[in-house]
Amino acid sequence: MKRIMLIPAMAAVLLLQYPTQIFAGGKNKTVMVGGAPMYPNKNIVENAVNSKDHTTLVAAVKAAGLVETLQGDGPFTVFAPTNAAFDMLPKSAVADLLKPENKAQLTSVLTYHVVAGMLDAKELMKWVKKGNGMTKLKTVQGEELTVMEKDNWLWVKDAKGAVAKVTIKDVDQSNGVIHVIDHVLMP
Repeated sequence: MKRIMLIPAMAAVLLLQYPTQIFAGGKNKTVMVGGAPMYPNKNIVENAVNSKDHTTLVAAVKAAGLVETLQGDGPFTVFAPTNAAFDMLPKSAVADLLKPENKAQLTSVLTYHVVAGMLDAKELMKWVKKGNGMTKLKTVQGEELTVMEKDNWLWVKDAKGAVAKVTIKDVDQSNGVIHVIDHVLMP
């Protein structure tokens, strides 16, 4: 009986020591992003709205009218910029993009962060190695992103040559996977 009671206690200790990743078994795991658990049984939007690091991205998705799309079946691979990434843009850029008259431009920027299919870090790394250090991905927006590896980290380069680091990989969703990035990508 004592052994059975130790298991929940050990789980609680592990959760306190390693809060960034709670393994639910197998490939699907619950990952902490922006102070909130990202549950693999919820869709991209259901999880993103809880991340305090992605409030700007969520507001942009709503303004672009992409909520329903990102709640759809997918699967999608989303490179999700943090609030800090949006803060690196020129001061008025985000406010301008969120204006109703700029909805088409905002949609273009956001869909440039989305690739059809579920590409986890292991798969991306395999493609990068096969491509001699890089691979090109066609985005939902229509243009390409370049994925590279440096020092065992995945990096994503946009059409303008700017580079974003994948800071949190493999945030599994019911309709895809999110990779958190530290810069906004521009088509």
